[in-house]
Amino acid sequence: MIQRKTVTPERALVRAEELCVRAERSSGEIRRKLRLWGLTPQDSEKIIASLTERRFIDDRRFCEAFVRDKVNFARWGRRKIALALYEKGVDRSISTEVLAEIDTERYEENLRHILEQKRRSLPEADSYEGRTKLFRFAASRGFEPELIKKYL
Repeated sequence: MIQRKTVTPERALVRAEELCVRAERSSGEIRRKLRLWGLTPQDSEKIIASLTERRFIDDRRFCEAFVRDKVNFARWGRRKIALALYEKGVDRSISTEVLAEIDTERYEENLRHILEQKRRSLPEADSYEGRTKLFRFAASRGFEPELIKKYL
């Protein structure tokens, strides 16, 4: 087993600041890093509070950027985005609020686009099996079953 050096709280704060400067991070991600670095929960919470107070970490800002990226570029559905935010330690109340702000027209256009792309790759797209594959594909991308049925 590899023995890791524990990081001092002062050094951990500097490293966490550097992480936050490079990319938007959630408090859950930083908390996980601090645990990996061997910090106590008390030290971790002090560091998180300091980073939050100085706006290095803002879970709402992180959530908005993450959702915008996943909707506009990755074309994920709400369910997949919600699960990813949960895994990143974003509070459910924040993620629910931000997910509700997704532009419905853009969201449905994304679903239509991925269904059309997938349909072109399936030789039997109009058969029962083809529609089932399309449905599963869209569901795996995180779109809601009712919305998928609407566009199939």
